[in-house]
Amino acid sequence: MNRAVSRMDKSKIAEIVRNKITGKIQNFENLITETRASSNDTKSSMGDKYETGREMLQQEINNLQRQLNETLNQQLLIQKISAEPSSKVQNGALVKTDKGLFYIAASVGEIVLDNQKIMTVSAESPLVKAMTGLGKGQSFFINTISQTIEEIW
Repeated sequence: MNRAVSRMDKSKIAEIVRNKITGKIQNFENLITETRASSNDTKSSMGDKYETGREMLQQEINNLQRQLNETLNQQLLIQKISAEPSSKVQNGALVKTDKGLFYIAASVGEIVLDNQKIMTVSAESPLVKAMTGLGKGQSFFINTISQTIEEIW
């Protein structure tokens, strides 16, 4: 990143993450609704002969509900993150290492802002755990690979 990342950029990054999370929540809610409808159709039209199929649909609903709950937790987390500059690696920090640019919040994959690839990572990820509390110029190891923190915003 050739220029300093401003507070506004972190706000834009957080907004992109919030939008991705909102999209995931809507998707899970739609899938749950569709799967429940499918389960009800099975129940009314096929009778007890297909109990196994209904149980599999219920397991799918439970799995989708778990994923939805995890995504709702991510949404709560991102709402609490500040756009204030950081001097140490922590939740809400934008960290540039010699290996990449990382936004610590919720893991929603790679995003692109101003032609810069930014990997969003959870504070629970091994990468973030390895660098939490470190500052600019400090190094850490992850999977036997050394990384040096070049900048923190």
